[in-house]
Amino acid sequence: MPSTQPGDPAPNVTLPLHDGTRIALADLWKEHVVVLFFYPRDDSVVCTKEACAFRDSFEKFVEAGATVVGVSGDSSEKHEGFASRNRLPFLLASDADGALRKAFGVPKTLGLIPGRVTYVIDRQGIVRNIFSAQFAADAHVREAMDAVRAL
Repeated sequence: MPSTQPGDPAPNVTLPLHDGTRIALADLWKEHVVVLFFYPRDDSVVCTKEACAFRDSFEKFVEAGATVVGVSGDSSEKHEGFASRNRLPFLLASDADGALRKAFGVPKTLGLIPGRVTYVIDRQGIVRNIFSAQFAADAHVREAMDAVRAL
């Protein structure tokens, strides 16, 4: 599974969203810089902390011209509850079959746990920043914001 690197074109995948709709990633990056963060699963302590950190900084991302999308292997139905309970204002995409992780080459931690990786994609569809840290949830938000502001 090849891993997406900074400078690579982002895979133009279709995202199955928590509200039941689908959107092409290219449709998002045509309008905004995209912060796409992959996380292991809804409702775990670290994943909830990360999602809430993105929630708390969401307006700053919007002001900087970015949109935020979270991706895990959970179902759209589970995402809907997770988004509601945590008042998440951004999109959540379901990757139940692992196709999105495979397209980006998101590695597993210890070969078992789905990786926690954040990609910043510019408006031309080029990956400009990648940050990977399994347990540093807040660092993903800081790294993404720095990358968005640098664009």
